[in-house]
Amino acid sequence: MASRLEINFIRLLSRCESLASEKRGETEWRLEKYVGALEEMLVALRKSPSKPTPEVLAEYTRKVNFLKGTLEAEKLSSPTEKALANQFLAPGRTATMANERMSVTKKVHTQTKARCTGEMRDELLGTGSSGKDGDLRNRRCFPLDERQSAAELDAVLQHHHNLQEKLAEDMLNLARNLKNNTLAAQNIIKQDNQTLSQSMRQADMNFEKLKTESERLEQHTKKSVNWLLWLMLILVSFTFISMILFIRIFPRLR
Repeated sequence: MASRLEINFIRLLSRCESLASEKRGETEWRLEKYVGALEEMLVALRKSPSKPTPEVLAEYTRKVNFLKGTLEAEKLSSPTEKALANQFLAPGRTATMANERMSVTKKVHTQTKARCTGEMRDELLGTGSSGKDGDLRNRRCFPLDERQSAAELDAVLQHHHNLQEKLAEDMLNLARNLKNNTLAAQNIIKQDNQTLSQSMRQADMNFEKLKTESERLEQHTKKSVNWLLWLMLILVSFTFISMILFIRIFPRLR
């Protein structure tokens, strides 16, 4: 069963969806306060021991974010900015109350999109809400021009929609290329690290071999010096003895 906190959250969420689906004036402040209370209750609901499943929590979060985004989009001054912000809003997928056939947030999203489109049409046609009678007269006097302007507006909206799709596709391709380049750079760095490790191991082996050969050369040099020294000593001794014998055998002439 749902906890008391979740029941109160569902009731407040349903009330917020009802307010969002109605036409509100500029002095309407309840919806913004209610959405702030929804955010606090959602945080408490996540920390509650009897919290709902992750799928239900994700749906609650999506609906609260949609209501918050709708309020932020309504504060924008340009109808184009409102329409663009409205396109990035994601309404809830399921109905909040059991007696609802479809999600109210989807209905609100459709109404907001239609209202933003109407405001953009009024802005491009140069009409406003303050001149309803004049607008009616213009429609009666110039129905063909208005239909042409409406067709031009639809073409402009379609062009903007195509540009947005192309921009999203370009961003996706850019992200894909960036991922591929990152993977390629990682592979190159990995190969360079392997080559560097092999070079370091080869350098260590060469250093050990050089050290061994240096020790052998040093020992060989020491042995050669010792034999040469003994040979010189023997030669000097033999020469000295030979001179002594020569002097003894051949006495000095008188």
